[in-house]
Amino acid sequence: MDNVRVIGIRGAISVERNEASEILERTEELLREMLKVNRLGKADIISAFFTVTPDLNAAFPAEAARRLGWGEVALMCATEIPVPGSQPGIIRVLLHAYSQSPPQHVYLGRAALLRPDLR
Repeated sequence: MDNVRVIGIRGAISVERNEASEILERTEELLREMLKVNRLGKADIISAFFTVTPDLNAAFPAEAARRLGWGEVALMCATEIPVPGSQPGIIRVLLHAYSQSPPQHVYLGRAALLRPDLR
């Protein structure tokens, strides 16, 4: 595996309700898409740092990663800073992974408005 390096991949997704099932389902959707777009397997992931907007507290997004079998991946969750005027209902993640390719960031749902430059 020549040219393998550690990259950081950003992602975000919106949720409409502060319910554990929705937080976990939407986080799984985001993580699956990030792996697909970046052509990564579970073994390529080093760590994941999740943040949620202050209105989301029904579940830890890291639980969704555990459901996907990320048992050996270092996971951390935190609350996003409450910047006035920022969008509610957003889950963000920063993945660190081994890859030979540049990172492809993924923004889904209303979170796509956070990075219009990536459309």
